[in-house]
Amino acid sequence: MPIFWKSAAACCWVALLAGGVCPAVAQETPKRPLRLLVPSPPGGPSDFAARLIAPKLSEALGQNVVVDNRQSVNGILATEIAAKSPADGNTLLIGNIGTMVMNTGLYKKLPYDPLRDFTPITQLVSAGTALVANPKFPAKTFRDFVALAKKEPGKINIAVAGANGAVATEVLKYSAGIRLNNIPYKGSSPSEVAVMSGEVEVALLSIPVITPQVKAGRMKVYGVTTARRSPMLPEVPTIQEQGLDGYEFGNWHGLLAPKGAPDRFVRTIHREAVRILESKDTRDIVVTRGNEIIGNSPEEFSARLKRDVPRYRKIMAEAGIQPQ
Repeated sequence: MPIFWKSAAACCWVALLAGGVCPAVAQETPKRPLRLLVPSPPGGPSDFAARLIAPKLSEALGQNVVVDNRQSVNGILATEIAAKSPADGNTLLIGNIGTMVMNTGLYKKLPYDPLRDFTPITQLVSAGTALVANPKFPAKTFRDFVALAKKEPGKINIAVAGANGAVATEVLKYSAGIRLNNIPYKGSSPSEVAVMSGEVEVALLSIPVITPQVKAGRMKVYGVTTARRSPMLPEVPTIQEQGLDGYEFGNWHGLLAPKGAPDRFVRTIHREAVRILESKDTRDIVVTRGNEIIGNSPEEFSARLKRDVPRYRKIMAEAGIQPQ
Protein backbone atom coordinates (compact mmCIF):
# COMPACT_ATOMS: atom_id res chain seq x y z
CA MET A 1 0.00 0.00 0.00
CA PRO A 2 1.42 3.47 -0.89
CA ILE A 3 2.58 5.55 2.05
CA PHE A 4 -0.08 8.23 1.29
CA TRP A 5 -2.95 5.76 1.56
CA LYS A 6 -1.48 4.26 4.77
CA SER A 7 -1.38 7.71 6.37
CA ALA A 8 -4.84 8.59 5.06
CA ALA A 9 -6.24 5.34 6.46
CA ALA A 10 -4.58 6.01 9.81
CA CYS A 11 -6.10 9.50 9.89
CA CYS A 12 -9.52 8.05 9.17
CA TRP A 13 -9.22 5.53 12.00
CA VAL A 14 -8.13 8.23 14.43
CA ALA A 15 -10.97 10.51 13.35
CA LEU A 16 -13.59 7.78 13.54
CA LEU A 17 -12.44 6.62 16.97
CA ALA A 18 -12.69 10.22 18.16
CA GLY A 19 -16.25 10.43 16.86
CA GLY A 20 -15.33 12.72 13.96
CA VAL A 21 -15.33 12.51 10.17
CA CYS A 22 -12.47 11.18 8.09
CA PRO A 23 -10.82 14.21 6.42
CA ALA A 24 -10.25 12.30 3.18
CA VAL A 25 -13.92 11.32 3.00
CA ALA A 26 -15.11 14.79 3.99
CA GLN A 27 -13.12 16.34 1.16
CA GLU A 28 -14.74 13.97 -1.33
CA THR A 29 -18.28 14.64 -0.13
CA PRO A 30 -19.88 17.16 -2.52
CA LYS A 31 -21.75 20.16 -1.14
CA ARG A 32 -25.50 20.29 -1.64
CA PRO A 33 -26.53 22.36 -4.65
CA LEU A 34 -27.48 25.93 -3.78
CA ARG A 35 -30.93 26.71 -5.19
CA LEU A 36 -31.43 30.17 -6.71
CA LEU A 37 -35.17 30.78 -7.03
CA VAL A 38 -36.33 33.11 -9.82
CA PRO A 39 -39.90 34.52 -9.83
CA SER A 40 -40.26 34.55 -13.62
CA PRO A 41 -39.78 32.36 -16.69
CA PRO A 42 -36.45 32.15 -18.54
CA GLY A 43 -35.58 35.18 -20.63
CA GLY A 44 -36.93 37.93 -18.41
CA PRO A 45 -35.02 40.56 -16.40
CA SER A 46 -35.04 38.54 -13.16
CA ASP A 47 -33.75 35.50 -15.03
CA PHE A 48 -31.02 37.65 -16.59
CA ALA A 49 -29.89 38.76 -13.12
CA ALA A 50 -29.82 35.16 -11.90
CA ARG A 51 -27.84 33.77 -14.83
CA LEU A 52 -25.49 36.73 -14.72
CA ILE A 53 -24.05 35.62 -11.40
CA ALA A 54 -24.95 31.92 -11.01
CA PRO A 55 -22.00 30.40 -12.95
CA LYS A 56 -19.34 32.56 -11.30
CA LEU A 57 -20.95 32.19 -7.89
CA SER A 58 -20.87 28.42 -8.33
CA GLU A 59 -17.18 28.61 -9.23
CA ALA A 60 -16.34 30.85 -6.28
CA LEU A 61 -18.21 28.72 -3.74
CA GLY A 62 -17.15 25.35 -5.15
CA GLN A 63 -20.83 24.51 -5.03
CA ASN A 64 -23.33 24.00 -7.83
CA VAL A 65 -25.79 26.91 -8.06
CA VAL A 66 -29.03 25.76 -9.69
CA VAL A 67 -31.32 28.42 -11.20
CA ASP A 68 -34.92 27.42 -10.40
CA ASN A 69 -37.50 29.38 -12.44
CA ARG A 70 -40.96 29.37 -10.83
CA GLN A 71 -43.22 31.62 -12.86
CA SER A 72 -46.53 32.77 -11.42
CA VAL A 73 -48.69 35.86 -11.31
CA ASN A 74 -46.60 38.70 -9.84
CA GLY A 75 -43.83 36.30 -8.82
CA ILE A 76 -45.61 35.16 -5.67
CA LEU A 77 -44.85 31.43 -5.95
CA ALA A 78 -41.03 31.60 -6.01
CA THR A 79 -41.01 34.26 -3.32
CA GLU A 80 -43.26 32.20 -1.06
CA ILE A 81 -41.11 29.09 -1.56
CA ALA A 82 -38.01 31.06 -0.58
CA ALA A 83 -39.72 32.55 2.47
CA LYS A 84 -40.69 29.09 3.72
CA SER A 85 -37.39 27.38 2.92
CA PRO A 86 -35.00 26.38 5.72
CA ALA A 87 -32.50 29.10 6.61
CA ASP A 88 -29.61 26.70 6.18
CA GLY A 89 -27.57 28.48 3.53
CA ASN A 90 -28.87 26.42 0.62
CA THR A 91 -31.54 28.76 -0.77
CA LEU A 92 -31.31 32.16 -2.43
CA LEU A 93 -33.97 34.28 -4.13
CA ILE A 94 -33.90 36.85 -6.89
CA GLY A 95 -36.27 39.52 -5.61
CA ASN A 96 -37.35 42.60 -7.52
CA ILE A 97 -39.28 45.78 -6.86
CA GLY A 98 -42.48 44.00 -7.84
CA THR A 99 -42.23 40.96 -5.59
CA MET A 100 -40.66 42.77 -2.64
CA VAL A 101 -42.41 46.15 -2.75
CA MET A 102 -45.37 46.46 -5.13
CA ASN A 103 -47.09 43.25 -4.08
CA THR A 104 -47.57 44.64 -0.57
CA GLY A 105 -49.94 47.24 -2.00
CA LEU A 106 -51.60 44.94 -4.53
CA TYR A 107 -52.69 42.23 -2.09
CA LYS A 108 -54.48 42.39 1.23
CA LYS A 109 -52.74 39.19 2.28
CA LEU A 110 -49.50 37.78 0.89
CA PRO A 111 -48.08 34.34 1.78
CA TYR A 112 -44.84 36.14 2.71
CA ASP A 113 -43.73 39.41 4.30
CA PRO A 114 -40.86 41.15 2.47
CA LEU A 115 -39.62 42.85 5.63
CA ARG A 116 -40.08 39.95 8.03
CA ASP A 117 -39.33 36.78 6.08
CA PHE A 118 -36.07 37.58 4.29
CA THR A 119 -32.47 38.54 4.85
CA PRO A 120 -31.44 41.06 2.16
CA ILE A 121 -27.96 40.41 0.73
CA THR A 122 -27.43 42.88 -2.11
CA GLN A 123 -29.23 44.61 -4.94
CA LEU A 124 -27.61 43.46 -8.16
CA VAL A 125 -28.79 45.58 -11.09
CA SER A 126 -31.48 48.08 -12.00
CA ALA A 127 -33.15 49.03 -15.27
CA GLY A 128 -35.82 51.39 -16.49
CA THR A 129 -38.93 50.54 -18.46
CA ALA A 130 -40.49 51.91 -21.63
CA LEU A 131 -43.97 52.19 -23.09
CA VAL A 132 -43.93 50.27 -26.38
CA ALA A 133 -46.49 49.42 -29.04
CA ASN A 134 -47.02 47.13 -31.99
CA PRO A 135 -45.63 48.87 -35.12
CA LYS A 136 -49.08 48.81 -36.77
CA PHE A 137 -50.78 50.59 -33.87
CA PRO A 138 -51.87 53.96 -35.32
CA ALA A 139 -50.67 56.30 -32.54
CA LYS A 140 -47.28 57.72 -33.56
CA THR A 141 -46.31 59.50 -30.33
CA PHE A 142 -47.09 59.29 -26.62
CA ARG A 143 -49.47 62.25 -26.93
CA ASP A 144 -51.21 60.50 -29.85
CA PHE A 145 -51.53 57.38 -27.70
CA VAL A 146 -53.12 59.34 -24.84
CA ALA A 147 -55.50 61.11 -27.23
CA LEU A 148 -56.58 57.81 -28.81
CA ALA A 149 -57.04 56.17 -25.39
CA LYS A 150 -59.30 59.05 -24.35
CA LYS A 151 -61.25 58.79 -27.60
CA GLU A 152 -61.70 55.01 -27.20
CA PRO A 153 -61.74 54.36 -23.42
CA GLY A 154 -61.10 50.72 -22.45
CA LYS A 155 -60.56 49.52 -26.03
CA ILE A 156 -56.75 49.52 -26.11
CA ASN A 157 -55.21 46.33 -24.71
CA ILE A 158 -52.10 46.65 -22.57
CA ALA A 159 -49.98 43.66 -21.51
CA VAL A 160 -49.32 43.60 -17.78
CA ALA A 161 -46.57 41.42 -16.31
CA GLY A 162 -45.56 41.37 -12.68
CA ALA A 163 -46.43 43.63 -9.79
CA ASN A 164 -44.19 46.47 -10.95
CA GLY A 165 -45.85 46.38 -14.36
CA ALA A 166 -49.29 46.35 -12.78
CA VAL A 167 -48.57 49.38 -10.62
CA ALA A 168 -46.78 51.28 -13.38
CA THR A 169 -49.78 50.64 -15.65
CA GLU A 170 -52.36 51.80 -13.11
CA VAL A 171 -50.41 54.95 -12.23
CA LEU A 172 -49.98 55.67 -15.96
CA LYS A 173 -53.73 55.40 -16.51
CA TYR A 174 -54.46 57.52 -13.46
CA SER A 175 -51.90 60.20 -14.32
CA ALA A 176 -52.91 60.46 -17.99
CA GLY A 177 -56.63 60.23 -17.29
CA ILE A 178 -57.17 57.24 -19.58
CA ARG A 179 -58.73 53.77 -19.47
CA LEU A 180 -56.93 50.73 -20.88
CA ASN A 181 -57.85 47.04 -20.92
CA ASN A 182 -55.31 45.13 -18.81
CA ILE A 183 -54.26 41.72 -20.17
CA PRO A 184 -52.17 39.79 -17.59
CA TYR A 185 -49.11 37.76 -18.61
CA LYS A 186 -46.74 35.59 -16.56
CA GLY A 187 -43.51 37.42 -17.25
CA SER A 188 -42.02 40.00 -19.58
CA SER A 189 -41.11 37.52 -22.34
CA PRO A 190 -44.74 36.53 -23.07
CA SER A 191 -45.72 40.22 -22.92
CA GLU A 192 -43.00 41.06 -25.42
CA VAL A 193 -44.28 38.41 -27.83
CA ALA A 194 -47.86 39.63 -27.34
CA VAL A 195 -46.94 43.16 -28.43
CA MET A 196 -44.95 42.03 -31.47
CA SER A 197 -47.69 39.64 -32.60
CA GLY A 198 -50.44 42.21 -32.18
CA GLU A 199 -52.20 40.22 -29.47
CA VAL A 200 -52.09 43.47 -27.46
CA GLU A 201 -51.43 47.00 -28.62
CA VAL A 202 -49.08 48.30 -25.92
CA ALA A 203 -47.01 47.30 -22.88
CA LEU A 204 -44.61 48.68 -20.30
CA LEU A 205 -41.44 46.57 -20.58
CA SER A 206 -37.81 46.67 -19.48
CA ILE A 207 -35.62 48.88 -21.69
CA PRO A 208 -32.89 46.21 -22.14
CA VAL A 209 -35.55 43.69 -23.20
CA ILE A 210 -37.24 45.88 -25.83
CA THR A 211 -34.25 47.74 -27.30
CA PRO A 212 -33.29 45.02 -29.85
CA GLN A 213 -36.93 44.72 -30.95
CA VAL A 214 -37.33 48.48 -31.31
CA LYS A 215 -34.14 48.75 -33.37
CA ALA A 216 -35.31 45.84 -35.55
CA GLY A 217 -38.64 47.55 -36.20
CA ARG A 218 -40.69 44.88 -34.40
CA MET A 219 -41.87 47.43 -31.82
CA LYS A 220 -42.12 51.18 -31.53
CA VAL A 221 -41.46 53.08 -28.35
CA TYR A 222 -43.39 56.07 -26.98
CA GLY A 223 -41.23 56.99 -24.01
CA VAL A 224 -39.12 55.75 -21.12
CA THR A 225 -40.30 55.75 -17.52
CA THR A 226 -36.97 56.80 -15.99
CA ALA A 227 -36.19 60.31 -14.75
CA ARG A 228 -33.53 60.69 -17.47
CA ARG A 229 -33.26 59.35 -21.00
CA SER A 230 -31.78 55.89 -21.37
CA PRO A 231 -28.27 55.56 -22.86
CA MET A 232 -29.64 52.59 -24.83
CA LEU A 233 -32.34 54.76 -26.44
CA PRO A 234 -30.99 58.31 -26.15
CA GLU A 235 -33.32 59.62 -28.86
CA VAL A 236 -36.44 58.51 -26.94
CA PRO A 237 -37.87 61.17 -24.59
CA THR A 238 -39.01 60.35 -21.07
CA ILE A 239 -42.71 60.23 -20.36
CA GLN A 240 -42.16 63.11 -17.96
CA GLU A 241 -40.79 65.20 -20.83
CA GLN A 242 -44.02 64.53 -22.70
CA GLY A 243 -46.32 65.99 -20.10
CA LEU A 244 -46.72 63.43 -17.31
CA ASP A 245 -44.91 65.23 -14.49
CA GLY A 246 -43.59 62.96 -11.74
CA TYR A 247 -44.21 59.73 -13.64
CA GLU A 248 -41.13 57.61 -12.91
CA PHE A 249 -40.82 53.84 -12.61
CA GLY A 250 -37.86 51.49 -12.75
CA ASN A 251 -37.02 48.00 -11.63
CA TRP A 252 -34.23 46.43 -9.63
CA HIS A 253 -33.20 42.83 -8.99
CA GLY A 254 -31.47 41.66 -5.84
CA LEU A 255 -30.34 38.65 -3.85
CA LEU A 256 -32.12 37.61 -0.66
CA ALA A 257 -32.03 34.59 1.64
CA PRO A 258 -34.66 33.20 4.02
CA LYS A 259 -34.78 35.01 7.35
CA GLY A 260 -32.27 33.63 9.79
CA ALA A 261 -29.73 32.56 7.19
CA PRO A 262 -26.27 32.23 8.79
CA ASP A 263 -24.45 35.56 8.88
CA ARG A 264 -21.28 33.96 7.50
CA PHE A 265 -23.27 32.66 4.51
CA VAL A 266 -24.84 36.09 3.92
CA ARG A 267 -21.48 37.87 4.07
CA THR A 268 -19.84 35.32 1.78
CA ILE A 269 -22.58 35.59 -0.84
CA HIS A 270 -22.48 39.38 -0.63
CA ARG A 271 -18.72 39.50 -1.04
CA GLU A 272 -18.70 37.14 -4.02
CA ALA A 273 -21.72 38.76 -5.70
CA VAL A 274 -20.15 42.22 -5.51
CA ARG A 275 -16.85 40.84 -6.79
CA ILE A 276 -18.67 39.29 -9.75
CA LEU A 277 -20.55 42.51 -10.49
CA GLU A 278 -17.31 44.51 -10.43
CA SER A 279 -15.49 42.21 -12.86
CA LYS A 280 -14.97 43.73 -16.30
CA ASP A 281 -16.75 41.04 -18.29
CA THR A 282 -19.84 41.17 -16.06
CA ARG A 283 -19.87 44.97 -16.09
CA ASP A 284 -19.63 44.98 -19.89
CA ILE A 285 -22.63 42.64 -20.17
CA VAL A 286 -24.68 44.71 -17.73
CA VAL A 287 -23.92 48.04 -19.40
CA THR A 288 -24.48 46.65 -22.89
CA ARG A 289 -27.96 45.59 -21.83
CA GLY A 290 -28.71 49.05 -20.46
CA ASN A 291 -28.70 48.06 -16.80
CA GLU A 292 -26.91 49.76 -13.93
CA ILE A 293 -24.88 47.88 -11.32
CA ILE A 294 -25.82 48.45 -7.67
CA GLY A 295 -23.96 45.99 -5.42
CA ASN A 296 -24.91 47.61 -2.10
CA SER A 297 -24.50 46.16 1.39
CA PRO A 298 -27.08 43.99 3.21
CA GLU A 299 -27.74 46.94 5.53
CA GLU A 300 -28.29 49.35 2.63
CA PHE A 301 -30.56 46.90 0.84
CA SER A 302 -32.60 46.40 4.01
CA ALA A 303 -32.94 50.16 4.49
CA ARG A 304 -34.10 50.52 0.88
CA LEU A 305 -36.88 47.98 1.40
CA LYS A 306 -37.99 49.61 4.65
CA ARG A 307 -38.19 52.95 2.86
CA ASP A 308 -39.81 51.81 -0.39
CA VAL A 309 -42.58 49.56 0.94
CA PRO A 310 -44.55 52.37 2.65
CA ARG A 311 -43.63 54.88 -0.08
CA TYR A 312 -45.10 52.83 -2.90
CA ARG A 313 -48.11 51.82 -0.85
CA LYS A 314 -48.90 55.53 -0.60
CA ILE A 315 -48.37 56.10 -4.35
CA MET A 316 -50.66 53.18 -5.16
CA ALA A 317 -53.35 54.37 -2.77
CA GLU A 318 -53.25 57.86 -4.31
CA ALA A 319 -53.68 56.28 -7.76
CA GLY A 320 -56.78 54.48 -6.50
CA ILE A 321 -55.25 50.99 -6.64
CA GLN A 322 -57.24 48.74 -4.31
CA PRO A 323 -55.52 45.66 -2.86
CA GLN A 324 -57.12 42.38 -3.88
